[in-house]
Amino acid sequence: MFTYETADQREVRRFRIAQFNGRMATVKSGESTVTGFVRSVLEQESSIPPRWTITIIPSAPKDEPKPLRGALRARPFAEDYF
Repeated sequence: MFTYETADQREVRRFRIAQFNGRMATVKSGESTVTGFVRSVLEQESSIPPRWTITIIPSAPKDEPKPLRGALRARPFAEDYF
């Protein structure tokens, strides 16, 4: 799990919407980028200005799809045109 802390209300809204809709969210923190599902958005009530702690479950990166067939295809009935 990846924990991210922010005070940006726009960003918190984006994470809450992603959590509600079951969509993945991406966070860029420093040099690292994490993409995954939002597990929780918790407000820290004792802090001024308000801060939120967001927990993200990272997902494994998808493999690039490999082509089903080779790029070159022979036309099976090409000799019918000659």
